[in-house]
Amino acid sequence: MALRQEIYDLLVIGGGVNGVGIAADAAGRGLSVALCEMNDLASATSSNSSKLIHGGLRYLEYYEFRLVREALAEREVLLKNAPHIMWPLRFRLPHRPHLRPALMIRAGLFLYDHLAKRVTLPASEGIKFGADSALIPEIKKGFEYSDGWVDDARLVILNAMMAQEKGADILTRTKCLKARREGDFWRIQLQDTLSGDIHDVKTRAVVNAGGPWVSSLFDDTMEQKAPKSIRLVKGSHIIVPKIHNESQAYILQNEDGRIVFVIPYEDDFSLIGTTDVEYQGDPSRVTIDQDEIDYLVAVTNAHFKTKVQASGVVHSYSGVRPLMDDEAADAKAVTRDYTFEVDAPDNRTPLLSVFGGKITTYRKLAQAAVDKLCEFFPKAGAAWTADTPMPGGNFISQSGLLQQFNRQYPWLETGLAQRYVRTYGTLTEKLLEGCSQMEDLGEHFGKGLYAAEVNYLIRSEWALTTEDIVWRRTKLGLWLKDEQLDQLKAYLEQSPEVKKPSASEHSNRSEKAA
Repeated sequence: MALRQEIYDLLVIGGGVNGVGIAADAAGRGLSVALCEMNDLASATSSNSSKLIHGGLRYLEYYEFRLVREALAEREVLLKNAPHIMWPLRFRLPHRPHLRPALMIRAGLFLYDHLAKRVTLPASEGIKFGADSALIPEIKKGFEYSDGWVDDARLVILNAMMAQEKGADILTRTKCLKARREGDFWRIQLQDTLSGDIHDVKTRAVVNAGGPWVSSLFDDTMEQKAPKSIRLVKGSHIIVPKIHNESQAYILQNEDGRIVFVIPYEDDFSLIGTTDVEYQGDPSRVTIDQDEIDYLVAVTNAHFKTKVQASGVVHSYSGVRPLMDDEAADAKAVTRDYTFEVDAPDNRTPLLSVFGGKITTYRKLAQAAVDKLCEFFPKAGAAWTADTPMPGGNFISQSGLLQQFNRQYPWLETGLAQRYVRTYGTLTEKLLEGCSQMEDLGEHFGKGLYAAEVNYLIRSEWALTTEDIVWRRTKLGLWLKDEQLDQLKAYLEQSPEVKKPSASEHSNRSEKAA
């Protein structure tokens, strides 16, 4: 636990996209900031999304016009600031008899095109599906519109890096045990979950960005009642070998009104999701149910020529979305809007708590939250994130950066260079520092994962475990075999840079596992 100060202006609890977004924004305005996350960054909801930067076409159905307008505007900002981990994606909406009339859908898409200014993305259009279509022959027409793709976990990592560059302390594997007001400060008790060590720190303000744990933090950590209720909704996805070779994603509306996306994923796969299921359990233990798998398979097979089998699922994941409890009867109708509440007795020691939200609007949420906090810090600077590239995002196009790398590193294998562009952008130069040939990349664990990349992730991106590396920092877990993962695990266990659990902590984990 690297606490560099005894007193901070702001402590953020939660290392998901909202937490790191707030930490980065606040640190860039001159506040001293620490962020604590009890696990790895993006280890819960923020790495288990549909991986889309989108306005939310289906939210128009629930009259969420402000949310859609804000998300559409943010879509352009994010695509500009992080071209390595985000890019435009065209979506196809097949029209079927149970959907609204085509004229009504066209009107909705016109509204979607014009609620906010489009700079980089083309407008929607009607399309016809011919004999070469990936869809079943019965589907003859549909629509196509624009949104964007994002590597959700890397979005979190890059925001944490941006916060750190601005002076914030990012404390992963650090749990907030207690938070209580004492005079003009909060006294916070933090525990290093690897060593078990406990440290006290003071802060002038606290942000509760606990995501699915936002309400329980009030009960367990602050010993006070949560000001708002959240509703936990589970969303699950499956990944299968790609079912078509088209570059477009598909948005499928089932007869029950629910939406399923089929998205090209990591070149070789199709990502299918999501579900909307009420969830009551521990968010850290969420998993996909067989009913969800069967549902996603059935909806996909009702639309595509290539049939998916449950037995062919390569990987699956589930996340719990903490949505505002607006008393909607159906989980799919629960608002994706966000709000935050500020508690500041006597206009001091503020506690700002974030409720709800979606990944596309995280930056706007963070900016609005820090604007509110700045009422307590009048010397803080102005908002700055809208026009600032994220770490590694200071380039114009992926193709242009790839050409630069081909000249700069002629020895680097083309496929590896392409992955580096889409994962690290210009941070690749930091990863490859000191390398002048493939042999300099060190031990190879499979699928282009070399020791040089692993070492970079440990040093610069808070990676400690195989899961951190092959699922959140990269998606190489889709290809790596068990023996390759064991090889990587052994390397990490031997690395002097990887912090290990203490003997007592290891014993406690073994007892819990048993």
